[in-house]
Amino acid sequence: MKRLFSILATAGLFVAGTNTVSAKVVAAAAILQDAAPAAEKGFTQVLKEQFIQGGAGFMGIVLLCLILGLAVAIERIIYLNLATTNTAKLKQQVEDALASGGIEAAKEVCRNTKGPVASIYYQGLERAGDSIESAEKAVVAYGGVQMGQLEKNVSWLSLFIAVAPMLGFMGTVIGMIQAFQKIAAVGNLSASLIAGDIQVALLTTVFGLITAIILQIFYNYIIAKIDSIVNDMEDSSITLIDMLADHKK
Repeated sequence: MKRLFSILATAGLFVAGTNTVSAKVVAAAAILQDAAPAAEKGFTQVLKEQFIQGGAGFMGIVLLCLILGLAVAIERIIYLNLATTNTAKLKQQVEDALASGGIEAAKEVCRNTKGPVASIYYQGLERAGDSIESAEKAVVAYGGVQMGQLEKNVSWLSLFIAVAPMLGFMGTVIGMIQAFQKIAAVGNLSASLIAGDIQVALLTTVFGLITAIILQIFYNYIIAKIDSIVNDMEDSSITLIDMLADHKK
């Protein structure tokens, strides 16, 4: 009989332990299941939710600055990449054409080559029949025109870089004003009362700074590209004047 009771007691403890373990497993599974959707949210989803929480007013204007700024940056990058030429190769071709076929042959080489450097070469060769001084003036004048084409719309990009964080700060200030107005209306300071307004206010600043940082990277790349092309234009102008002087001799 004692042995039977001991067997029954052991079986009862085993069943109770099994039930406890099963309950813990079920509870852990439920917790993991609840946490799964939050873990599955990607960066884009979280960013979209935060953007919606920030409000359509200032967030929409900041988004517009980002879209317009990216459009200007992409257009400038494409234009500058197309304007980049192999100046060493062009110089050699123009020099060979001057030696073999004269001014007209060199002008034909420039007509068949894209980019501001080839355009400057062509303008200098166009005035080479008058004098070296006329060719030099034409090169300098047309170089200024080409520089203006390279820097076209870049000022808009710098404007968006400046405006985006300003709009974010303005949204933050307005949100803080609304939070203090709620405190004044209620008469007591409650964190839950103003937490939502403060969160919205800070989100506008965050997205404004993100927009400015993204556009600033593109802006620096564009400015560096323009400086590189302008340096090539200046070097090529000096080289062209030297070639014309040697050709005159």
